[in-house]
Amino acid sequence: MSITENRKAHHNYFIEDRFEAGLVLEGWEVKSIRAGKVQLGESYVIVRDGELFVLNMHVSPLATASTHIHPNATRTRKLLMHRQEINRLIGKVEIRGYTLVPLNLHYKHGKIKLEFGLGKGKKLHDKRDTAKERDWQREKERIMKNNRL
Repeated sequence: MSITENRKAHHNYFIEDRFEAGLVLEGWEVKSIRAGKVQLGESYVIVRDGELFVLNMHVSPLATASTHIHPNATRTRKLLMHRQEINRLIGKVEIRGYTLVPLNLHYKHGKIKLEFGLGKGKKLHDKRDTAKERDWQREKERIMKNNRL
C-alpha cells in the first residue's frame, strides 16, 4: 500500500533498476508518515561511508508531537539494506551519470519501506520525446476507440 510517490522522478530520470530498503525512523516520524505528512519531491539517496542515506525527505511533525523532542523535518535518514546489495549499488553509482532517486514510500508487512531507483538524468530533448510519445499513445487509443464504435 503506497503512502506517497515521487511523481517527478519518471519525468526527470530514466529509471533502469528498482530497489527497496527499510528506514531508520524515530517515533514521531512514523506517526507523521502514517498520517500522510511526508513529501519525496526534493529528496535523493546518497552513499556515504559504505551506507545509504536519504536526504531532504520532508516529514512534517504532527501538532501532538512530544514537547521534549525537537523534530527536524528534513534530517538525514539511514536506509537499511544487505551489505551485498549496497556494494552492488555503490558499483553502479560510480558509473558516470547514475543517481539514486526515491520513487515511493509504502507499507510492507506493517513496516515502512522506501523504493528507490537507479536513474540516469534526462536532458530537455529526452523530456520532449517522452511527452510526444505519451501524447501519441493517447491519440492512438482515442482513434482505436472511435473505430470500434
